Amino acid sequence: MSYTRLNSGAKKAAVPGPRVSKDGDGDRSGAAGGAGEGRVLNVFSHGFLLLWAVMIVLPLIWLLLGSFKTDSEIGASAWSWPSNWNFDAFTRAWDKGIGDYFANTLIVLAFSIPLTMLLGAMAAYALARYEFPGNRFFYFFFVAGAMFPVYLGLVPLYFLVDMLGMLNTYQGLILVYIAYSLPFTVFFMHAFFRTLPTAIHEAAVIDGASHTRIFFQVMVPMAKPGLLSVAIFNVLGQWNQYILPMTLMQQQSGFDKDRSVLTQGLVLLNQQQGYEGDLPVIFAGMTIAMLPVIVVYLTFQRQVQSGLTAGTLK
Repeated sequence: MSYTRLNSGAKKAAVPGPRVSKDGDGDRSGAAGGAGEGRVLNVFSHGFLLLWAVMIVLPLIWLLLGSFKTDSEIGASAWSWPSNWNFDAFTRAWDKGIGDYFANTLIVLAFSIPLTMLLGAMAAYALARYEFPGNRFFYFFFVAGAMFPVYLGLVPLYFLVDMLGMLNTYQGLILVYIAYSLPFTVFFMHAFFRTLPTAIHEAAVIDGASHTRIFFQVMVPMAKPGLLSVAIFNVLGQWNQYILPMTLMQQQSGFDKDRSVLTQGLVLLNQQQGYEGDLPVIFAGMTIAMLPVIVVYLTFQRQVQSGLTAGTLK
């Protein structure tokens, strides 16, 4: 009897009671500290983005307002509203050659962008989906091309294009633009093609589809977000390119046609002013040059974001 009572008492003594966690306060304080750090980081990131947006938007507004002002109004105040909203400065800029420069740029990009995307996508697809001797060598060769400064190759590039008889020609600049944009296109699309599911590719192979049909009818539609994103970046890069056309698109004789692109045209427009000082024409020319790029980016910004996000996920 005494043994039973003793044993039951020992069991009762062995049952642990409710414990008070010594780390409870530490966990709560750690969570509060993490939330505080998250808020600070959030405020910092939003503040930086707001500052960045102001630095980009204010010059655009300044240019747009200056396009509708007179010389005296621009000299009086940079941020005042124009007294008369008219398009005289745009008309004068267009008549002084901006229209021809704009057309030359469209002609070059109409061929360089589709060819860049076609050749870049085909090369990236082959490097991402097929194993063959030299695969990694060719991939890193394209990557090295993306890191090579274009300024280092201007002199040999000039002599090469001259040897081919393509100075101040559309086809010469188109080929150079393609070579200039291919490394980035291959690098980005290589990563994108590797994220696509292999099951669909294997099913197409089993069904007897050729490599060409698989690429154009299966892989290209699946890679549409990535292709659109890279195309937008290539449009921005080639539209704003200055050093390459400045080197390769110079008139070779007095009978040679002026095929300058838009970036060259803005510099020439500024030089033509001399002491005339028609600032609204320069502002209008810059506005004409930047509006198409802004419209294109704002139109496809969701596709660009989805393409960049999809390229990083697998």
